[in-house]
Amino acid sequence: MPLKLYNTLTKSLEHFVPQDPTHIRFYTCGPTVYDDAHIGNFRSFLAADLLRRWLESPLCTLTTTDGNEHAGPRTVTHVMNITDVGHMTDDDNADGAGEDKMDVAARRILEAKKSGTLPEGAKVDPNNPFQIAQFYEARFKSDAKALGMKVAIDAEKDPSLMPRATGNIKEMKQVIEDLLDKGDAYAAGTPGARAIYFNIQSFERYGNLSGNTLDQLKGGAGGRVDESNQSEKKHPADFLLWKEDASHKMKWPSPKVPGQDDWGDGYPGWHIECTAMALGRLIPGGLNAAKAKHAKIDLHSGGEDNIFPHHECEIAQSCCFTGADHFATHWFHPRFLKVDGQKMSKSKGTMYTLGDLKAKGFDPAAIRLELIKTHYRANADFSIQGLKDSTRRIRNWRRLVKGIMLTFNAGTGTLLDNQQVWKSDLDQAIGQLNNDLNISALISMLDGWYKRDLPIVVPEVGEDAPEDEFDRVELPSSPMPVHEAAALMQKYPASSAENLVGALHLIDNILGVIFRPIEKAQDTGIALYQPGVTPSDEIESLLQQRADAKKSKDFATADAIRDQLTALGLSIMDKPGGKVEVAIAN
Repeated sequence: MPLKLYNTLTKSLEHFVPQDPTHIRFYTCGPTVYDDAHIGNFRSFLAADLLRRWLESPLCTLTTTDGNEHAGPRTVTHVMNITDVGHMTDDDNADGAGEDKMDVAARRILEAKKSGTLPEGAKVDPNNPFQIAQFYEARFKSDAKALGMKVAIDAEKDPSLMPRATGNIKEMKQVIEDLLDKGDAYAAGTPGARAIYFNIQSFERYGNLSGNTLDQLKGGAGGRVDESNQSEKKHPADFLLWKEDASHKMKWPSPKVPGQDDWGDGYPGWHIECTAMALGRLIPGGLNAAKAKHAKIDLHSGGEDNIFPHHECEIAQSCCFTGADHFATHWFHPRFLKVDGQKMSKSKGTMYTLGDLKAKGFDPAAIRLELIKTHYRANADFSIQGLKDSTRRIRNWRRLVKGIMLTFNAGTGTLLDNQQVWKSDLDQAIGQLNNDLNISALISMLDGWYKRDLPIVVPEVGEDAPEDEFDRVELPSSPMPVHEAAALMQKYPASSAENLVGALHLIDNILGVIFRPIEKAQDTGIALYQPGVTPSDEIESLLQQRADAKKSKDFATADAIRDQLTALGLSIMDKPGGKVEVAIAN
């Protein structure tokens, strides 16, 4: 069955039909870089990454515009913007009410400098909004790469895949000037504080994405209309494209307004940047070609909080600029993330960042899995216990892969009796992924294989196998390219183990959690310190005392020392050869 995906625009599950099945054009609304991204942000970004990975997989089948099926190969050009200007604190308000989020960031940076909590080596001037944005942008990209987001990894070689709003002011002005010329936008206000608004009455489909009507918006539904600006607007829900404000810290020459040559400097509204960057980067030939060809993109994603007003406004301004029937044919919106059943809260300490969780000893791979394992259209509930479960799950999967690799490398244990089993399991998982990106069957399949629903015929592989048998097997730091993995899975004649290795690489090209760079443990002679734990004289002394106690068969003292280490937030495990593995207690 070809991929069916829920479309927020049509409110239905439908076949995903790109314009060109060999090349999909995908845009994701990215972060506003005024603070570190938290796990709620990354839940949405990783859902988009999972979808992108599935679209690129040779296991994924699509429907073409003429109703046929397309099994690849295909590429996905995935663009994610970086918002570094124009995003106000009241982002529910289409006018962009409140203050610029970069001003909020400036105060935070200043307070961090005064308190000495700014990260070591950080060079950022709290009075320079461009430096602030670059500081948080770099931190976001580092976190995104650690979590396996392909758009961030690709952007290292091609920075245009993660464009900055401040780098596309010229393109925003081009779109605004076109909308002014067509009468889809207008200028209002007094000199020095004028604004350019989009006229929503010029776009009769405004509200189709969110379900809002012009009558509802006229009444200020949901408190989303700023009363202070209503007298100068043609309709209360007309939204801001540009604000004239020479006092703003980030400012540029304003767009050309017909009949008004005296405009001072200003800055763009939030919504306009995505039209400029999506069409400018994803359409060959840029904005001019997009307008001339009435172009549209295939796929657009963002958190469900982006549906209104942000994405509704994007559609209106983009369609009026290009003359196309759509801005994007398919809209993908993951649901919110809760923590321990409740809304994330800074005051409760549950608005976790990647850095927070790494400091607790968790691997980014486990964090990724915990954030993608729940279906994207269900409210996910994040918990530390769930993260521990994901950690164990990945450890089991890696153990499974090592066992299969031992079989593969030894040339023994053909697994021929199981070939039909695992291929049948994989077919079921593929069917579920094609059913609105449901990965639960894929996860259950790997769990089942580990639990011996798929027996592996290899000596000493299992729960009772010597640990060093597996330690000698080093997993690749990344999955093999999809075309190589597909060729290995389909290779004939070959052992089932060989085919299965190819299948596992294909699977991890989707999940992104098994074949990854793994930080090495620090070996101090007596102990192997796992990532997140720093060796210290105190820990080394306690471990030596425990080793001495065990040697003299004083097990009560050894157990008491284990309890002391537990009180320090550490867990220990005796390893073959006499060393002790030290990790953060989860």
